[in-house]
Formats: sequence, C-alpha cells, structure tokens
Amino acid sequence: MAGGLMGGNGKRGRYRPMAEINITPMVDVMLVLLIIFMVTAPLLTASVNVDLPKAEAAPAPQDDKPLTISVDATGQIFLQDEKMELEDLVPKLSAISQGKSDKKILVRGDKGNSYGRMLQVMATITQGGFTHLALLSDPSGAGTAPAAKKN
Repeated sequence: MAGGLMGGNGKRGRYRPMAEINITPMVDVMLVLLIIFMVTAPLLTASVNVDLPKAEAAPAPQDDKPLTISVDATGQIFLQDEKMELEDLVPKLSAISQGKSDKKILVRGDKGNSYGRMLQVMATITQGGFTHLALLSDPSGAGTAPAAKKN
C-alpha cells in the first residue's frame, strides 16, 4: 500500500495524513467562475427602461459655479436664463468661459423633450471643444406631475 499505512519494518502502522494541499480542484473551480463572470458581465450592462429624470443621489461638490443650459419641452435652449439659438450656443459659451474648454457645463432637459433634441444640443457643445458635460436630473427623485395634454 502507498502513503503512510505501512510502518518502516513492514508492520501495519498508524495512518499519517498527507501534509500537501492539492489546489488543482480549487484552481479549476476559480477558472470556471472567472469565465462565467467574463461572459455574463457584458450582458448585465444593457438596460432598456430607464427613467433618467429621477435620481436619489446627492449633488457632487463643485469648485466653481458651472454654466447651466436648459432645454424646455418645446426644444428651446436657454443659457443660464437667456434664450438663444443652437448655432449661437458655442460662441457664447466660449466667450463666457474665456476660452477654457474644461469649464463645467450642466445640461437640464425637460422630461417631455425629445431624446434627439438633447443629443443635438450635447453634440453641439462637445464639438465646440467643451469636455466637462453632465446631465442634470431631479435630485428629490419625486419628479413633477405630468402636464395635461391639449387635444
């Protein structure tokens, strides 16, 4: 017999446990788990129904006062409180930020606004060279009551 069952002089002795740890099964299980997580992780990032205007997160601390761009339900654009056209937005932003492209810009979009209009506004700002751009949401998470539709 092998192992520690036989004594040194041929007599049957006590069983001595093997002092080595066999980690091969543990490594096999860990590799299988790693493969499972690598396959399923990309599948978990896709989402379909997202309600962007609601958020429970606290606002991030800010160093300086960012510029705020608002897009109302009709698609009109406001820089701070001043109404302006889309083609005038980037030159006005450049003048206010004094040529600094790292100025923080917050974009507020009405819930009833089209997704395409918001992308158009954000793409225009990004093409103007501004890199610090963020979307704002309702920090209370409660949202506002939907407006009555006119027939």
